[in-house]
Amino acid sequence: MAHSALATPRATIAVLQRHGLATKKSLGQHFLVDDNIVGRILALARLNGSERVLEVGPGIGTLTVALCAAAGSVVAVERDRDLLGVLAETTAACTNLRVINADALRLDPVDLVGEDGPPTALVANLPYSVAATLVLRVFESVPSIASATVMVQAEVADRMTASPATKAYGAYTVKLALRARAVGRFNVGSGCFLPPPRVDSAVLRLDRLGAGLQSDEVARASRVADAAFSQRRKTIRNSLSAGLGVPASSIEGALRSAGIEPGIRAEALVPEMFVRLGAELHGQGLLP
Repeated sequence: MAHSALATPRATIAVLQRHGLATKKSLGQHFLVDDNIVGRILALARLNGSERVLEVGPGIGTLTVALCAAAGSVVAVERDRDLLGVLAETTAACTNLRVINADALRLDPVDLVGEDGPPTALVANLPYSVAATLVLRVFESVPSIASATVMVQAEVADRMTASPATKAYGAYTVKLALRARAVGRFNVGSGCFLPPPRVDSAVLRLDRLGAGLQSDEVARASRVADAAFSQRRKTIRNSLSAGLGVPASSIEGALRSAGIEPGIRAEALVPEMFVRLGAELHGQGLLP
């Protein structure tokens, strides 16, 4: 059974030609043309028909029509005004769809709330240039989102799921890990897109972490991670001193109180240690 009639090269080209359009490299447009991948995205998202789905970058509606059939409702945010007419045609039968013409990174989360409430899941083939920033921002600013199933550049997926002491592990990894955990992934070949991207792709599912850390704890840990990785080749004592503008002697004391050796590098710390360190720095008046 086909999940999306648009998920073929012929159908995609025909839609674009009808509207006199071509893909825009400036917006990182690569349209999905493999229906098998659409099905695997739906399977990983595990939609049960009640979700309120947020889709960013619907393009011509390839994934959108499949989401509308599988979810309770869909709100799709498309930046390219030229694609609004295309979406109006391809999703004409989708009565549970609302399309917003906006830059998702600048959109107020309040604008995502529909008659049935705020979105509960992000499912999207994301524009690669903003994918990392967008996923973190969604988990930061849209608390109703319980999961994100997203197509991203494989390298970005590696950063999202990196282990400590690896090259891909950094401040971004820590900040995302404090909010969500990866529960599934599969890779996607470049031939599944039109035009084919020059990078490898992956679909990743992230589930929001349950109640535990307070928002101020996460905020402090995030700030510490940014400072600690600002000069990642230096010891954590020196990178934190420079990044936070605090004397190295004070930083060393806080590190030792938190049970962290001052001479190691930031990449050696698991995310939970950044939480502990943030609390220690706050308790000593070194961090708001």
